[in-house]
Amino acid sequence: MPLKDLPPDARPREKLLARGPSALSDAELLALLLRTGIKGKGVLQMADELLHIKKDSAPGMSDGGFGGFDGISGLLNASADDLKRVKGLGPAKRAELMAVLELARRALAQQLRERTVLNAPDAIKAYVQLHLANRSHEVFAVLFLDAQLRLLVMEEMFRGSLTQTSVYPREVAVRALHHQANAVVLAHNHPSGSTEPSRADTALTQTLKSALGLLDVRVLDHIIVSQGQTLSMAERGLV
Repeated sequence: MPLKDLPPDARPREKLLARGPSALSDAELLALLLRTGIKGKGVLQMADELLHIKKDSAPGMSDGGFGGFDGISGLLNASADDLKRVKGLGPAKRAELMAVLELARRALAQQLRERTVLNAPDAIKAYVQLHLANRSHEVFAVLFLDAQLRLLVMEEMFRGSLTQTSVYPREVAVRALHHQANAVVLAHNHPSGSTEPSRADTALTQTLKSALGLLDVRVLDHIIVSQGQTLSMAERGLV
């Protein structure tokens, strides 16, 4: 049903202004960003399809038709190339979706620069989730922290299958010295969807902990993320 045919109090914009953003579903919030649908498909239906069709099985991704992203997180973390393949998402709409994700990243980064990481565990998990969860390959990143355990910078350092031989402690140490970091949080993603630490994850954590300890740089945590899931190895007693 076109938005103009809905009762005024059921239209996303009016509903948001009257009841606040939390009253809207994911599809309604997305519809506000998209603003218009395409021929034969209203904006609410378009938003719903984008959110609820799994990306891997969505029809039309390769031929310019609709493809879904399995939820709001998947959509906002989609690459520019993914968004280009969705019929109805022109340059303006693609730019707005990507801007929303970048604003979220910067808001969380600001929190972590102003507050100690130990006092913002949910913020750091969300920050890593936004950066890494939807990558199709494994990415290993390091969050470098100052003496007050506030975020200095996050760097993506290695890609591919993570083992003790593919992540080089010397390179992590060099970057820690460059940033004059007093502590680090390690992070990587599991494209498979499970956040359960592997033996390689545990071994790598201990190797980096020992190497950085020689420089008086503490390893506070190793966070593993997948789409919709986050695991802290420190909370498991593995750091």
